[in-house]
Amino acid sequence: MYRIGIDLGGTNIAAGIVNENFKIICKASIPTGADRPAEAIAADMAAICHTVCEKAGILPSEIASVGIASPGIANHDDGVIEYCCNIPSFYRFNVCEAVKAGFPVPHVFVENDANAAAWGEAIAGAAKGTTSSIMITLGTGVGGGIIIGGKVISGFNYAGGELGHIVIEVDGVPCGCGRKGCWEAYSSATALIRMTAEKLSECEAQGRKTLMADMVAAAGKVSGRTAFDAKRAGDEAGAEVVAKYVHYLAQGLSNIINIFQPEVLSIGGGVSGEGEYLLDMLIPLVRGEVYGQGIVPGTEIRIAALGNDAGIIGGAVLGLK
Repeated sequence: MYRIGIDLGGTNIAAGIVNENFKIICKASIPTGADRPAEAIAADMAAICHTVCEKAGILPSEIASVGIASPGIANHDDGVIEYCCNIPSFYRFNVCEAVKAGFPVPHVFVENDANAAAWGEAIAGAAKGTTSSIMITLGTGVGGGIIIGGKVISGFNYAGGELGHIVIEVDGVPCGCGRKGCWEAYSSATALIRMTAEKLSECEAQGRKTLMADMVAAAGKVSGRTAFDAKRAGDEAGAEVVAKYVHYLAQGLSNIINIFQPEVLSIGGGVSGEGEYLLDMLIPLVRGEVYGQGIVPGTEIRIAALGNDAGIIGGAVLGLK
């Protein structure tokens, strides 16, 4: 049995065929054209399903379901994307119905992309075998997906699970959502880049040497890796940036664990590429803040396993909800 997962982004539509072992056997990608009418984008989503079937030599009749991982508020019960800021025409739009019209299969599902990624990790990734898990993505923003009792938790209105928008610093740094002090403003890759740039400006004003300046000059830009790479090389200023970033990251994770106490909390997104180097700094800080630590079994913190394929695999396994 095969399933197709569609990772719908503001820039690209990626789709892949996933087999019973949760492995992608074929995938393809096309530009989204996010400023187009919803019907045109949905038609392309259906078309890319035909494309991956043709590439894999699989008949559409062999596809059990299609699952769409979409940004925005996705009503998974009715198949409707209620709102998507990255794709304006997807406003109260029944994307499942539209895709099914162009690619007739028994079932088409939709879920918020962060929720779908979390579901993918629960079924086939870092939290496989658990019924209670949370996934955090550290990218341009901070995304989150909550799985409790084997179900995606998204609230009565499908807008829940926005874990990046818990406030950890009252009246702090402005966030893109309009609030101040959101966790996203302190723990996203964007925040890490901002902290690095601020430290570079501070060092320049103080006449303080830092390897980060050389790294940025060579690369032509500040990246989410700059401070981590400098710290690894023994740079003091880089270490200060990393310590500040990991402190805020730990505060948010501790809050989430104290609320949900999941079996596994997995970390994905660009910053998760630091792997065990990140976890070695992060876990002791979280352990010191978690309620019940040392008395009851604690949440395991892991690096997410599905990487860039989380949207496709997470979308594909929506049929197993």
